Amino acid sequence: MSDDPSPAAGSNPDPRSGDDSGAEELTHTTEEGDVQMVDVGDKPDSERRAVAVGEIRLQPSTVEAIREDEIGKGDVLATARVGAVQAVKHTWETIPMCHQIPITNVDTDFELREDRVECEVTVETTGKTGCEMEALEGVTTGLNVVWDMVKAVEKDAEGQYPDTGIENVRVLEKEKRTH
Repeated sequence: MSDDPSPAAGSNPDPRSGDDSGAEELTHTTEEGDVQMVDVGDKPDSERRAVAVGEIRLQPSTVEAIREDEIGKGDVLATARVGAVQAVKHTWETIPMCHQIPITNVDTDFELREDRVECEVTVETTGKTGCEMEALEGVTTGLNVVWDMVKAVEKDAEGQYPDTGIENVRVLEKEKRTH
C-alpha cells in the first residue's frame, strides 16, 4: 500500500465537489494536505439535537441478572448512564478535530430485552456545530460500561466472550434549528 493519499488514477472524484479534484471540499485538510480543525467561527449559533442508538448482545442470564440487580460490581445501568454522560462531555478530547461544544442536555435511555441491552443517547446543544459525535460517543461508552460491569458473568470457560457484542451503533436523527 502506498503512503500517497491522493486518489488513484481513474478513480471517481469526490461526489460532493463540483469538479474533478475534490480538494476544495475536504474541510479537515489544507491545500497542502495538512489536517486542520474546521473554522466554524462565522457560522451562526443554532439549536442542535442528535439521537444515537446501539445495543450490546448478552446471554439471557446476564440480562436477567442486570434486571434483578445481581451483578457483583453494582448497578449496571446507573453506572452506564454516568459513563455515557461523561463520554458526551469529553468527546472533543477523543475525536481528532472535534470542537468542544456547550452541551445543554443529555438524555440516556436503556432498555433490557431478552438477549441484549439497547442504549439511546440524545444530546442537545446551542452552537455552531452539530452533536452527532457526542451522541455516538455516549452510546458506545455506555455500552462499553455495560460490558465492563458484566464481563465476569459473560466469559465462557476459556475466558472468551462468544455471546457478547456491541452492534448496530448509529445516528437515528439530527436536527438543526436556526433563529
